[in-house]
Amino acid sequence: VQFVESGGGLVQPGGSLRLSCVASGFTFSRYTMSWFRQAPGKERELVATITSAGGSANYANSVKGRFTISRDNAKKTVYLQMNSLKPEDTAVYYCNAWGNPYNYWGQGTQVTVSS
Repeated sequence: VQFVESGGGLVQPGGSLRLSCVASGFTFSRYTMSWFRQAPGKERELVATITSAGGSANYANSVKGRFTISRDNAKKTVYLQMNSLKPEDTAVYYCNAWGNPYNYWGQGTQVTVSS
């Protein structure tokens, strides 16, 4: 199982970033995909989740209306479009695949929101 995450970086408040996570080594289309994040000194938290076929998505209250999760099963890729970024969005963002009983994690990509 392997994930290649990209799209992180430094952005000013109010800016946008798009994270991508390309998966391999498992049947991507059968797994619920999620993005988590972990800020320094804080626990890892769920940001957004999308079902295996992409028909349903859920978001943390803190990002609702600003972030959009999507997936392309043909490309084995999950995305996180992040708009109106705030300094409190600064964290390492992790891609996650869950398909009972399996749970896989990406290596993380840093997102820093600062002026």
